[in-house]
Amino acid sequence: MSSVLTDLFPHPIVQAPMAGGVSVPQLAAAVSDAGGLGFLAAGYKTADGMYQEIKQLRGLTSRPFGVNLFLPQPETADPAAVDVYAHQLAGEASWYETELGDPDSGRDDGYDAKLAVLLDNPVPVVSFHFGVPAREVIDSLHRVGTLTFVTATTAEEARAVERAGADVVIAQGVEAGGHQGTHRDLPETDGGGIGLLSLVAQVRESVGIPVVAAGGIMRGAQIAAVCAAGASAAQLGTAFVAAHESGAHALHKQALTSPLHPRTELTRAFTGRPARALVNRFLREHGPYAPAAYPEVHHLTAPLRKAAAKAGDAQGLAMWAGQGHRLARELPAGQLVEVLMAELAAARTALSAGGAR
Repeated sequence: MSSVLTDLFPHPIVQAPMAGGVSVPQLAAAVSDAGGLGFLAAGYKTADGMYQEIKQLRGLTSRPFGVNLFLPQPETADPAAVDVYAHQLAGEASWYETELGDPDSGRDDGYDAKLAVLLDNPVPVVSFHFGVPAREVIDSLHRVGTLTFVTATTAEEARAVERAGADVVIAQGVEAGGHQGTHRDLPETDGGGIGLLSLVAQVRESVGIPVVAAGGIMRGAQIAAVCAAGASAAQLGTAFVAAHESGAHALHKQALTSPLHPRTELTRAFTGRPARALVNRFLREHGPYAPAAYPEVHHLTAPLRKAAAKAGDAQGLAMWAGQGHRLARELPAGQLVEVLMAELAAARTALSAGGAR
């Protein structure tokens, strides 16, 4: 593993920052204490809400951790298309006895305010999703001792990450659960992504900074594979959704291995941006018609998802999951890190033995 990363965490395991309440301080602390890198997700939180979680996490662990930010998105949505989608969702609002959200509730996710907090109260790592932060932002974080990670889904995006001065690129394959971290939301991003092993190899040959591989990784043997392909570490999200400390809804945890939800799809149904979720009724009925409109659709459907969770209805939830979701294990997060490391060691031993024959 790159020395940039081994100074932070001894095991090549990064817990993905999962917005929406999954990546709670207890989960991040457990992963960091076990030797991985735990992460908080600041997406959809206020700056103060993020700060309070950072304070809580610091009370739970003395180990390094990270905080993830969503970059503000350009205004590219067609208001008429959003209105049409709102009319389509009227039946959902009636069913769940709630109102649709205001699609114009804000575009920047409190980005500047969150950056100000992170500059005044530095954390070991800040990562970015949905684009590349400005060079001055990365430089300002470096000045306060913070390392920067940025997601990329192509070799071209990875080169942009390196040019901006980031320390690490997260190569996110199409297998990944949750939002694809594409820098530009284009129609061809709907299912047209690159598989992780191919992406890691392409990114490794395109940049000189360390690469963290993300996308469908659930076993130690897969960590060995991406490291053999050129990654310094692996980022796992879905594997930690089922962890005891995860803040995921119980229905979400159960659905990962339920025969009622055997597969995932990339969809715009819940947020207006391509994101991989377990297929349920909401995704099937609305996914084909959801416009490319983030965060407008996210705001629009937020009350529906909240009402579905309150009602215990998995058919209305956005249950983000990677393609390896059937391999989820319900374990304490620290124990899961230990199991993954044992599997990684076994895979490397087997590889060495095979090479010695």
